[in-house]
Amino acid sequence: MSDTVVTVSMFERIGGPVVIDRLVESFYRRMDELPGAAGIRAMHADDLTSTKQVLKRYLTEWTGGPKLYSPEKGHPRLRQRHMGFPIGSAERDAWLLCMRGALEETVADEAARGELDAALTRLADWMRNQAGNPHDARGGHASTGAASIR
Repeated sequence: MSDTVVTVSMFERIGGPVVIDRLVESFYRRMDELPGAAGIRAMHADDLTSTKQVLKRYLTEWTGGPKLYSPEKGHPRLRQRHMGFPIGSAERDAWLLCMRGALEETVADEAARGELDAALTRLADWMRNQAGNPHDARGGHASTGAASIR
């Protein structure tokens, strides 16, 4: 009998590239359709083709799938890359509204969906870059977005 432990990545648990593709498409569809997401939609280009591909590559790697993001873009440095956009609590909440709806629509595994939601909530909270955010006041770093969920 073997004591080998098989680790299944989040990428595999949710269904791989097909689910990542559906998740991103659902996310951006919600951003286009939900009135509460108009502010964050305005931060994006009219044509989302390139943006969708970047998010698909990022989420693939972040969830433990093939390294599709870092060979092209390097370290995620998500907060730094988004500093040109004012992200406060309202923007975080709108982003999470779209992402949570997309997760509900596309990720069948309830436990995996919950784990992803928790990790994405921490990430979205960290992305806030407006004055007065608690993570800045502490002087510490909650997360840089570099960590992956596996």
